[in-house]
Amino acid sequence: MTPAPQLPPENKPVLLIVDDDQLITDTLSFALGADFEIHACESRRHAIDLMRQLPEAPQLALVDLGLPPRPHAPDEGFALIADLLAHSPSMKIFVLSGQNDATHARHARTLGAAEFIAKPCDAATLKRLLGKALAFQAAELSGAAPDTESLVGASRAILHLKNQIAQYADSPFPVLVEGESGSGKELVARSLHRLSSRSARPYFALNCAAIAPTLVEPTLFGYVKGAFTGANANKSGYFEDAQDGTLFLDEIGELPLELQAKLLRVLENGEYQRVGETQLRHSRARVVTATNRDLRQEVRKGAFRADLYHRLSVFTLGVPALREMDSDKLLLLDHFCAFYAAEAGTQQFELDAKALARWHAYSFPGNVRELRNIVIRLTTKHAGQRLSVDELEPELDLHGEPSATPSVQYGLSLEGQSVVEQATRHLEKDKQFNLHTMLAAWERGYIEAALRLAKGNVSQAAKILGINRTTLYSRMGAGDK
Repeated sequence: MTPAPQLPPENKPVLLIVDDDQLITDTLSFALGADFEIHACESRRHAIDLMRQLPEAPQLALVDLGLPPRPHAPDEGFALIADLLAHSPSMKIFVLSGQNDATHARHARTLGAAEFIAKPCDAATLKRLLGKALAFQAAELSGAAPDTESLVGASRAILHLKNQIAQYADSPFPVLVEGESGSGKELVARSLHRLSSRSARPYFALNCAAIAPTLVEPTLFGYVKGAFTGANANKSGYFEDAQDGTLFLDEIGELPLELQAKLLRVLENGEYQRVGETQLRHSRARVVTATNRDLRQEVRKGAFRADLYHRLSVFTLGVPALREMDSDKLLLLDHFCAFYAAEAGTQQFELDAKALARWHAYSFPGNVRELRNIVIRLTTKHAGQRLSVDELEPELDLHGEPSATPSVQYGLSLEGQSVVEQATRHLEKDKQFNLHTMLAAWERGYIEAALRLAKGNVSQAAKILGINRTTLYSRMGAGDK
């Protein structure tokens, strides 16, 4: 049973440790307890339950990849990284794992982990790394970071997004922000508020994935004394507190079905009630929502109301993935380099010509969050140095990066022709053809696509591919040889 959370002592940063080995959690708690308020969990489920009860998300987390029910595989740890960042995008996560595999390390960082640390690691090193992460986090949350005030970029995709934000900012109608994890959806929501006539009004944000379903209604609508156990006084909710400002609901796809009707009511006529009262109240807040799911598919599955989807998506903004913003990768590199070097009090690192070309070619599957974390790591490890491709590539998730589409790579466009016809043309043209290489490329492409769709969860990826998890692990290992 999850213990009731306690408020941390003032000025003591909160550290979440997730490891199924109690000896490790006890040792780390003892070694780090003087500097951090520590919450220890033994599983992904335990960690999620605890996060939903804590009054504020921990600033830091140490996560083992091998967690129950599959302690010898990394998929639970990968899924937990995504869960924690969905709960608190500003959290700095360190993977502390005995699974010291380069592929796992790179994929963990792509998902948003700040760094991968192999066990065993001495307490002094951990304290130093955690301390630096706290310093960077404080700077980011202070509003001084370059990604907290405006969207950085000059690519066609980002300029189109900026134009849409300016166009929709002052409208009273809802906006749905769609985009992959790590692409900056909350930044878009803040930009909509900042550029509107409501900018001086309150801005409230609720992550629907970061709160227990039973707490969503009282958090949004408020409650009256005696409405439920623990309701010892009347309490306003976010709709009331936001007044005529902006209310941002992140991960809206996680909103329980029974609450979707109540949210629809507010959107249609502004009416809502505190939990436990009959008095009607009215909201004037502008609602912005965000999701990394395909809500149209959720509607087809019956997991999301069609009428609510259409009400939320009066305006829809698509945040581009970083792979669609080639020219902005270098702008973001310069922007973050300057900021984090200044915060660390060090000189900026540089990339030589070949490393810059590799940076430009890399797809950044973890989007801007991944790029920022890479800059932080390189600033910490190589301040003032000029780096080559050999020094850059260990920071990139080469396994998770989508390779060239096999049909393009091997000239097998199937439009208008049968596979046999295309294969015949290809064999006639390519005198160096190798069937093993071509089939391996197709297999690798589908495995990487499934892992991306499953957000790193190997078990889910195996289901998508129609094979068992053991076979997928074997195929993944064969692809690395």
